[in-house]
Amino acid sequence: MPGFTLPRTVRTTRITRAHKISAAVVASASCAAALALTAAPSNAETTAAHAPAVVKPVSANGLPLTSKDRADDGKKDQQLASSLTTGLKVTAVAKQGHAAKQAADRSADRKVIAAPKAAAPKAAPKAAPKASPKRYANNLDGWIRESLDIMKSKRIPGSYEGLHRNIMRESSGNPNAVNDWDVNAINGIPSKGLLQVIQPTFNTYHVSGTPHKLTDPVANITAAANYAAHRYGSIDNVNSAY
Repeated sequence: MPGFTLPRTVRTTRITRAHKISAAVVASASCAAALALTAAPSNAETTAAHAPAVVKPVSANGLPLTSKDRADDGKKDQQLASSLTTGLKVTAVAKQGHAAKQAADRSADRKVIAAPKAAAPKAAPKAAPKASPKRYANNLDGWIRESLDIMKSKRIPGSYEGLHRNIMRESSGNPNAVNDWDVNAINGIPSKGLLQVIQPTFNTYHVSGTPHKLTDPVANITAAANYAAHRYGSIDNVNSAY
């Protein structure tokens, strides 16, 4: 097949037209871009327009803060922070102390609950009051009763009846009676007292705790009863002069 080649002029004409169309499109796009840029503000302008104005700090009197004011404000801030820190520490210590006290109270309560109550010490028995000395009438009845108590403590036998019976026979109840006519009187040792006892007999059978006097009623009775116990077994066994 024989080759066919376009004439040079035709090929050149087609390329030039295409180029023109492309150039027109590019130009149109460039114009649109330029119009858009012209209508819309730039980013820098927008940022500058909408950025907040910088507010400079001022002091209480409305004047700008100086370096001294800033230093004072810094000290105040430090003092406030220190006060807050101290307050927090004090509060924390108080809370710890309160918690420790509550724990100690609970521990004490548990100890009180757990520990048995100690028995109350028994009161010492009261000492028996001292018996007041027994009192006896100062007469024959009182003398006999006092003599019987002494005889009982010394284990000397005898009864109220035996003593009273012999006293009435010997002296009629007169503690100062004296026999000045019998053989004892002749020998210089007369019988004396309620039960008519001579001095040597009284000295031998005198009962301790009684007066050492022959005519004393109680001393005379107890010495005579002691003598009769040794010789007759008891004053109750004496029914005549002895």
